[in-house]
Amino acid sequence: MKQIPSIERSIAQPHKLAELRQAQKDWSTTPDVLTRLTQRLLTTLSLETQLGIVADELGGIVPFDSLNYRHRIARQDFIFASGLGGQHKCEYRLNLEGVSYGTLTLFRRRKFSDEELEGIETILGAAICPLRNACHYLTIEQAALTDSLTGIPNKRALDDTLLRASQLSDRHDECYSLILCDLDHFKSVNDNHGHVVGDHLLQETAEGIERTLRTSDSVYRFGGEEFAILLPHTSEQGARDVADRIRKAIKDILVDCGDGKLSVTASCGVATHLENEPPEHWLARADDALYHAKRQGRNCTRVFASIG
Repeated sequence: MKQIPSIERSIAQPHKLAELRQAQKDWSTTPDVLTRLTQRLLTTLSLETQLGIVADELGGIVPFDSLNYRHRIARQDFIFASGLGGQHKCEYRLNLEGVSYGTLTLFRRRKFSDEELEGIETILGAAICPLRNACHYLTIEQAALTDSLTGIPNKRALDDTLLRASQLSDRHDECYSLILCDLDHFKSVNDNHGHVVGDHLLQETAEGIERTLRTSDSVYRFGGEEFAILLPHTSEQGARDVADRIRKAIKDILVDCGDGKLSVTASCGVATHLENEPPEHWLARADDALYHAKRQGRNCTRVFASIG
């Protein structure tokens, strides 16, 4: 037999609606500092923006000279800094349910009092859940831009970075160079030794390339056995030298394939960004240089000349 809902439960309660309207009014018109902090943090999932909000609200309660935050997210260091100076510090490891969400440190010229430390802890306690959500969101964003096998950025990340690099090169009249690096005869590695060995070789190659680069340089898995390396503030000749170092590093890699050690060589194509050049044209020139390296015997570097 079908049950008929009670009349009492199916009719809205006026006093409850009035309470809700008053709560909404209090929330939006006269927020205390913790409510205001929460409201502001809920407007964004950007970790950088959230940390700026925390610094702003915290500074209105406990004066400080600088705030630093550091966290490692998806193999990358995330660093936020606001202000300068201060020899006294208080440091907090932000943990929630046993998971770390970074370290936040405040600095100033005079020592923090116990009362001020209590106030800081109250603010951070209110902020930790939104900060956790922002960290999770950034992790998801970075996963979409990361190659799952090698752990380095993927082609989608390269496309975004090349666009920014092209704009910076034009705006500041600076040299940016691009290397495309392709493992020679990689198909035979998979055919003769299996994909497990091939995957291990790709992982070792990514690590080997990273070891040859400066912190300002970046490497991407462009596709299959091909890698792209972006070099800021690097001339054509400088990029050729880096490409040759990369080829040597790859040649020195030895992978155990059961019945012996496996090594491979690589070919590289180099192109330096031209004035007002779209990123897709820049990439195409590097690819053309790589094609010539492959056609001319492999295990070499070829440059798409910027002039002539």
